[in-house]
Order: sequence, then C-alpha cells, then structure tokens
Amino acid sequence: MSDDHKIKTEVTAELAFEPSINADHIGVAVKDGVVTLSGHVAQYWQKAAAERATGRVRNVRAIVEEIEVRLSDMVMHSDDEIAAAALHRLAWEASIPKDAVKVRVQKGFITLTGNVEWRYQHDAIARSIRSLAGVTGVSNQILVKTHPNPIKIESDIENAMHRSWYSTDHIDVTAKGGEVHLTGRVDTWSDRNRAAATAWSAPGTTSVVNDIHIS
Repeated sequence: MSDDHKIKTEVTAELAFEPSINADHIGVAVKDGVVTLSGHVAQYWQKAAAERATGRVRNVRAIVEEIEVRLSDMVMHSDDEIAAAALHRLAWEASIPKDAVKVRVQKGFITLTGNVEWRYQHDAIARSIRSLAGVTGVSNQILVKTHPNPIKIESDIENAMHRSWYSTDHIDVTAKGGEVHLTGRVDTWSDRNRAAATAWSAPGTTSVVNDIHIS
C-alpha cells in the first residue's frame, strides 16, 4: 500500500470518526502527503472540524480545503439577522473589549475588523462567530495591537516550546518586529500547528509565517 493511499484511508476513517460532521459528502484526495478535501457540509463550522480531524492523521504534510457550505432552508438567515446575532454573541464574550470589533455581512459571509490587545482575543472572536446559523464564511481581519521586542519574542517562544512539548533543536524561531518566522521539521501536522499556536501566544507577536516541514 502506498503512503498516499494509506493516508487517504486513515483520513477518511478519521472524518467518519469525528462526531460533529457528516463525512458522507466529503471527498479526500492525497498526493505526496498533501490532502485535498472537497464536497460539501451543512454548516460553516463543520469545514473547520473537517480540517482539524484531517490534521490529526499522521504523515499529513499539508491540507487544501475546498469544501463548500450548502445551507439548508432551515438555517438560512438574512444578512441583517446574521449581523445582529454576531453582535449579540460578541457582547456576551467576556474576553472581548466592548466595541472593539466591527462586523460586516454579505450573503452570509462575515468580515471582522477592529483592534484587540491579544491574539487569544482575535481567535476567540472568530470561534464565536463561525458557529452561527446561516454563516457561509468568516474573514478575520482584526489586528493585534502590540509594541514588539523581537529578542524577547524569540526567547519567550523558544522557552514555551521547551517547557511544553518538544526540543527546540528541530525548530528555528526568528522575529523581526512582531513578525515571527518558524522553520525546521516536526513529525506531524498537529505539531506544526502547535508550534504556530505557541508562537502566537508570545506577547508582541503580530504575525506568524510557518515554514516548518513535516518529516
């Protein structure tokens, strides 16, 4: 059995195992460890769930996500209704400063803009919005306000990686201003994503370029 065929078999099994999605309408193609997901799902958040499930499979080197959202009549809402629901949900998010985010909706696609102090706030906003009924996509254009110290950012990220999950001998971290560049090699796609998440957690990080390769 070729490596690509084995990866396809295991991704298909992982998608079927994931309880939050219906994998019957998701197609899987693999070439050189790069997985392409196609087909359709009933809700936008299920796209993200399918990508996370795929990333859990060993030897997945990259994911191309081409899944379409096909809303049923029961969950379709007007743009005004979606915008109102989004603002209501954000108002109840204790981690998000009041009036920090602006919401624009066009044909169910939400664009988020504004400024926050921390990356976790940036991510929490998108997580809150993408599960709303009627949403077909989310573009998170919120900026993280920081005053970066590149040397401290590099040190914080390297120390965090060393504390929590693996040796930094396999990962190189460089920072220019708040822009962090990750290079090196890890064993799995999940490790690659975890490295990026660790970099984003460092105070002062404004962007992360993840050029880590899968061994």
